[in-house]
Amino acid sequence: MRQRSIPPIGPLAVTFVSLTLAAYFIFSAIQGDYGILRRAAYQAEADGLQRKLSTLQNSIAQLENKTLRLSDHYLDLDLLDQQARDVLGFIRPDEIVIQ
Repeated sequence: MRQRSIPPIGPLAVTFVSLTLAAYFIFSAIQGDYGILRRAAYQAEADGLQRKLSTLQNSIAQLENKTLRLSDHYLDLDLLDQQARDVLGFIRPDEIVIQ
């Protein structure tokens, strides 16, 4: 009679544990806290914040320009006239107001 050979459990267990660890590390590399998908999300957020920063810097530059033009050292009469009309509601004597 032939004897059945039972496959050894040790190599199967090592293979199973190795495959499980490999699957875990691959999953972590893709989905984990420092994975590829999280990096892409951080990069997209950083790009959006960079665009917002440049928009705010442009706005600040425009406000600084207006402030300079209304300062005592440099007075832009056209800007002063515009601000007096908008804020204070001034008009010149030769103008007609239509409401």
